[in-house]
Amino acid sequence: MRHTTIGDRSVSALCLGAMKFGSQTDDATSAALLDRFVEAGGTFVDTADCYQFWVEGFEGHESETFLGRWRRERGITDEVVIATKLGAQPTVPGTGPETKEGLSAAAVATAAERSRERLGVDRLDVLYAHHEDRSVPMEETLGAFAKLVAEDAVAELGLSNHRTWRLERARAVTEANGWPRPRVLQYRYSYLQPRFDRPLASTGHMHVTPELLDFVREEAAEGREHTLVAYTSLLWGAYTRPEKAAGLDPVYDHPGTPARLAVLDEVARETGATRNQVVLAWLMDSDPRVVPLVGVSSLDQLNEAIEATDLTLSAEQWGRLADAG
Repeated sequence: MRHTTIGDRSVSALCLGAMKFGSQTDDATSAALLDRFVEAGGTFVDTADCYQFWVEGFEGHESETFLGRWRRERGITDEVVIATKLGAQPTVPGTGPETKEGLSAAAVATAAERSRERLGVDRLDVLYAHHEDRSVPMEETLGAFAKLVAEDAVAELGLSNHRTWRLERARAVTEANGWPRPRVLQYRYSYLQPRFDRPLASTGHMHVTPELLDFVREEAAEGREHTLVAYTSLLWGAYTRPEKAAGLDPVYDHPGTPARLAVLDEVARETGATRNQVVLAWLMDSDPRVVPLVGVSSLDQLNEAIEATDLTLSAEQWGRLADAG
């Protein structure tokens, strides 16, 4: 298993998404997937306090609650880094984003405490702001995050689905106040690229842009490293399942898509890997480095992703893939 870093801590270069664990994925399967991931050297798991309120029969918190129970049953302590997110959980049962908890200081403090309780930890490994909340001054949100770090209630801070200019504003605010800056960024990203002149069909998703990649590279050059985590890295199975490809978001319906898929198939043949494995390797070999977040529902899917961490593309192959389309 490849490894990368979050701040000063080493984690697996592949992150296992636990969004459906304890809800749509039954407890036995969820535990088996986590056990296999850890057995293979995986040490980075992702969740949020709102997973999965939008699915009928669930209220949110199911993933965190399941992960806390799994940790206790397996005796897991600090060997597995669990990242969670706050800000998107509805405050009124049966409602949606219109009543989300948001990022006020009070909401941040309450949500973080509840996540610690559900996960069974004194300190959250990574805590993201799930989405922007422009109704709250950024100073208030970041000040609340800084307070959690000062209280040793959170180790690393992150921002998910924020505009690049908001990342720069966050940097300026934390620097001016001497607060810890968010060093983990989570966005939607994969090998196929969408049109950027049309919105994504998935409400709340924010895709990596060339500007964001440039921001992360320039920040690193100035000594401010970030870890970029990519969700929806395999586009819900669209690379390998025709029925998923047929239903892909219309923003991928442009001439660049078949061109990139053609090169993807070339490199897959050259390496003897699957399309999914080449996509994951391409992300892990990127500059800036990218940690693919994968959501799986079977051991076969998980093993395919784990095997991708042993695949290293040549510079020529990576460049050919990047330049296609």
